[in-house]
Amino acid sequence: MQPPSEHISDVLIVGSGAAGLSLALRLAQHCKVTVLSKGPLSEGATFYAQGGIAAVYDETDSIASHVNDTLIAGAGLCDKEAVEFITSNARHCVQWLIDQGVLFDTEVNPQGEEHYHLTREGGHSHRRILHAADATGKEVETTLVGKASTHPNICVMERRNAVDLIISNKIGLPGTRRVVGAYVWNREREQVETYRARTVVLATGGAAKVYQYTTNPDISSGDGIAMAWRAGCRVANLEFNQFHPTCLFHPQARNFLLTEALRGEGAYLKRPDGSRFMPDFDPRGELAPRDIVARAIDHEMKRLGADCMYLDISHMPAEFISQHFPMIYEKLLALGFDLTQQPIPIVPAAHYTCGGVIVDQHGRTDLDGLYAIGEVSYTGLHGANRMASNSLLECLVYGWSAAEDILKRLPFIQSTKPLPPWDESRVDDADEQVVIQHNWHELRLFMWDYVGIVRTTKRLERALRRINTLQTEIDEYYANFRISNDLLELRNLVQVAALIVRCAMARKESRGLHYTLDYPERLSEALPTILHP
Repeated sequence: MQPPSEHISDVLIVGSGAAGLSLALRLAQHCKVTVLSKGPLSEGATFYAQGGIAAVYDETDSIASHVNDTLIAGAGLCDKEAVEFITSNARHCVQWLIDQGVLFDTEVNPQGEEHYHLTREGGHSHRRILHAADATGKEVETTLVGKASTHPNICVMERRNAVDLIISNKIGLPGTRRVVGAYVWNREREQVETYRARTVVLATGGAAKVYQYTTNPDISSGDGIAMAWRAGCRVANLEFNQFHPTCLFHPQARNFLLTEALRGEGAYLKRPDGSRFMPDFDPRGELAPRDIVARAIDHEMKRLGADCMYLDISHMPAEFISQHFPMIYEKLLALGFDLTQQPIPIVPAAHYTCGGVIVDQHGRTDLDGLYAIGEVSYTGLHGANRMASNSLLECLVYGWSAAEDILKRLPFIQSTKPLPPWDESRVDDADEQVVIQHNWHELRLFMWDYVGIVRTTKRLERALRRINTLQTEIDEYYANFRISNDLLELRNLVQVAALIVRCAMARKESRGLHYTLDYPERLSEALPTILHP
């Protein structure tokens, strides 16, 4: 008999963004799939992605050029084999997306032929960004959600937080140590349920919520990285947190991103006095890679004592701006800014986690039966700095390659017996929610201050001491009180913060997104930072 709170499927996918949903749709023709969404189905980083997807479509472009641009942006730390694998599989994975019904912008050339409109972003030497106006993620996510939510072999469960993975040896099962399911917090019923599966995939996104200022939605709390680490998986390169250079500086829109495509179409970065500053830092100006642009903005703000810098595209025709960036234009108007008439105040904000759970070319982790795809993973693509619009591409390519591998292995994986239910017999109801809130705010503030765009060894040591204290408090709290959404996220954020700081302390150089005043030079040999549980 199946326990009342146990759910069974062939594959359990934790996460409902581009990575998770593209994988689910590829698998669902052959097996039963459960997709867990932490909030409403579309509430993830994919939905808010504005820029687009990088792929070689222009006749003057080449895969070799895409590879080279990615290697340069990654500051010598990309895995070249991974970069070649992803870029060479870009075209057919994007075509799969088009076949699902995703509509990218097109234009007509002088010969009267229709083709995809390609834009250019920082680090790219060619126009190779397919996009749907300035709301590409929304188009991709909405299309995939529509397909997945109506597929008979896909069961989508919203408002579910994965708590921890269930490992075979920890529940007394013989044979190879492997993942057999997960404990999941049902936010509607406020209880933990058991999900049993022959394969589990983490597609949980990144950990930018560990910082006070972020472009990410609230759900980006590093859950998959923390769960995989607790299950014994290695992680890598978590010191490389990408800060998007241009987040709107406004109290009512703290995480509103101004896409890099604005700079790709001619926008300038300016000081409060109206003068440009990027040419002082890099010959590529506003189209330099994000690490360089974010550091330049941070430098100018500190040098001038300014609260923000400005992004200005008002020198371009108003019709061009409103046509190419309709969502941003309307959002800014609602906040009292006219993108066609004035510079827009911006600040850098935590945006993307370049490191993550170590995986192979099929998304396999160190734990048998466990895969990680998308931002939660470390594939070697991004190196020390992710190039714009390579992230959605990575999601699609690994959604494809993981599906191929899972379908090959699934027939040989036996279903397990019913799993032990979650035991909360020795816990009480929490009586001090204020403790969680206080720790939450403290963590995000000192991570921003001590482990931000510019770092020092002393700041990192200070952060680690605070993290160790918080971890002790949270472990005690977790052991004694019934769980809640805030407690689960705080537990994971503190774990990921510790991994970020440990990676940062291990890197005795400045490279890409990791810049430390104590080691300002780049070492001659580029090696990933790998942590073992």
